[in-house]
Parts: sequence; C-alpha cells; structure tokens
Amino acid sequence: MITKEEFYQALVARHGLENQRKFDEACVAICGLGGLGSNIAICLARVGIGKLILIDFDVVDVTNLHRQQYKITQVGEPKTEALKDNLLEINPFIDIDIHQVKLDEKNTAPLIKDADVVCEAFDKAECKSMLADIVFTNYPDKYLVSGSGMAGFSSVNDIVTRKITSKFYVSGDGVSDVNDGIGLVASRVMTCAGHEAHMVISLLRGEITA
Repeated sequence: MITKEEFYQALVARHGLENQRKFDEACVAICGLGGLGSNIAICLARVGIGKLILIDFDVVDVTNLHRQQYKITQVGEPKTEALKDNLLEINPFIDIDIHQVKLDEKNTAPLIKDADVVCEAFDKAECKSMLADIVFTNYPDKYLVSGSGMAGFSSVNDIVTRKITSKFYVSGDGVSDVNDGIGLVASRVMTCAGHEAHMVISLLRGEITA
C-alpha cells in the first residue's frame, strides 16, 4: 500500500518541493460537476491540491458519460458522492468537502469562503453571472476561473485562457454555445477543463498572467 509520504514525494519529484507545498496547502472550490467541473477536479486531484470543495445538486445520468468523469455503475448517484469516490481512488490523501445543493444568492458565499480559487463550471449564463457577482462582491481577494465556449467539433486550438482582471480568468473559445444546437464533445470539453485546471495551478504558483 502506498503511504501518504510516498505519494507526496512522487509529486515533489515531478513538480518541485516549493510548488508541491503550495498545492498541498491550497483549497479550490469547483462549482458544477459536469463536463468541466468533473474533469477539473480530476486534474487537481492528480496534481495534489490539498483540499477540494465540490458543489452540485445533480445526479449522474447516462447522457453525462460521454464527457464527464463518472462510470456507468454510478448512474443515479449524486455527482458529489460519485466524483468524491472517483477522486479518492486516484488520490486517497486529498481532503474533499461535498455539498449536494443548487447554488443561489443566499447559500453560495459561505460554501466557497475557504477557497483560494473558485472554479465556475456551470452550463447556464445566469448561473455563471451569479457566481461571479458573489465572488467579486464578497471575496475581492479570491481568484475566479471560469469557462465560456467549448461546444462543437471546431479545433481545440481555438480554446484559450484570457485574463479579464487580475483576479478573473476565462477559458474557452468565447463563441460556441450548446444552446445553438451544437453538441458537447469530450475532447473539447476536456481541453477547456484542462485550461481551467492549469490556470488554477498557475495562480497557486504565483503566476498571474494567462
């Protein structure tokens, strides 16, 4: 059985001691655990982020399986619980808080208060806007990393991360929308999630440019 120290030292060998210390001490909130959020969580668990706060109200559906980090045996389970189980299989030493709730103007602020970085991974524009307003109003010192545009079959090279302000970064192509009738494809969704996750990693390292 791999010990926590063995796991940690393996990460140090890849990331460097100072970087790994920052990752280990960090807390990241992921709001929405669909295609973006579940893939972001997998990336951050693998890099050794110390604590994740996972928030979603939904359950795993068969239509999620083509792009989200769940198993067919988990259909019908709450996404929070299913994703936590999957993450602990990858990194059993990570601290995970789960909240099976639909975020709104009243409950969001206290649920994300401990996070150094907040990842927005919602489908709907109004939910994205609500989260941004709450973060900027209540926690001006927190970083917010968001997603915008990843649908369709266009080149993954169109997906980039843009610096909006010193605390706000947006990943995606900035154009495509599932409401246009264009489907979500695993490769583009995972590329966008990778951008968000890597921006989180960069911010925790002290790099504040996209």
